[in-house]
Amino acid sequence: MERPFTLRWEGGLNGHLVLLDQTRLPAETVYLECRTVEDVWQAIKRLSVRGAPAIGVAAAYGVCLGVQSGRSVDEVCDYLATSRPTAVNLFWALERMRKAASRGVLAPVRGGGPPGSLNTLTELLLAEACAIHEEDRQQCAAMARHGADLLSDFPDGGGILTHCNTGALATGGEGTALAVVFELARRGKHPHVWAGETRPLLQGARLTMWELQQRDIDATLICDSVAAQVMREGRIDAVITGADRIAANGDTANKIGTLGVAALAKVFGIPFYVAAPVTTFDLSIKTGADIPIEQRAAAEITEGFGLQTAPQNAHVYNPAFDVTPAELISAIITDRGIVAPVNAHQVAITLSP
Repeated sequence: MERPFTLRWEGGLNGHLVLLDQTRLPAETVYLECRTVEDVWQAIKRLSVRGAPAIGVAAAYGVCLGVQSGRSVDEVCDYLATSRPTAVNLFWALERMRKAASRGVLAPVRGGGPPGSLNTLTELLLAEACAIHEEDRQQCAAMARHGADLLSDFPDGGGILTHCNTGALATGGEGTALAVVFELARRGKHPHVWAGETRPLLQGARLTMWELQQRDIDATLICDSVAAQVMREGRIDAVITGADRIAANGDTANKIGTLGVAALAKVFGIPFYVAAPVTTFDLSIKTGADIPIEQRAAAEITEGFGLQTAPQNAHVYNPAFDVTPAELISAIITDRGIVAPVNAHQVAITLSP
């Protein structure tokens, strides 16, 4: 049986974006047809599509939709950039689309229109968006290989703790951290995944467990607060998470709660790995102190999934991400290889052309 897809473009130049609505999982498999750039903005904002690489791919296709309606590329990119602030892949993808548009001014004409005409521009933009999507697939596959090589001594049936969702739902391919798990399974390592539920929106419970069941990977769901206990019991051999933005020194922003997991791994002597493509690095930011942290609505905590769980007017602090310092990270698994030790020098070497 074919697995559900995360996102894809349907149709030609006048086509549209189709997204798996991740807010409806695991109970329902529902697809959203995004026919306007506003549809894509809303899908990113409300987390119908999420995960740094997948957001970047969706935004690239969103630019195509915006230009279909006659808006300028810069206007559309500026608009999509306001959807979420932390995942750098969003801004990276939008910058690539801007550059593709600038090349379109002098592009050779196909179909008889003048250089820079709408059809020529749309064709260039769609080709660039498809290229971004395909490159992400290849990056996921490369991370899987490098990560599995790094964990070549991983014990058969060993335990891997994850946080949030880092599989195909978060990317244009097989995933980041979960792609490593899938590759270990293909190599006969039989990993057992311990999935943290990931409060407050339960991406680990709703999405990671769903993906692991789709692929017949042994897995156990735990509350986030159980991580220390399963580590103390010796059930965890490695921790692997994804990332939404990585500073030049290796400090890494990821879903809220990641910092606590990394600190616990340090206490118990468990390697803590981050898996992310090179597009998630932001070399313009020297340290994690400068990474913008998205603040989400209080209702995600006080009325999660429609059920009131706190008194009316309770004061709420709801950051969507935290930053794990480089010194807590054993290695960063990228599509170009392994960053270890994690510091500015090794990051620069790995990301150099």
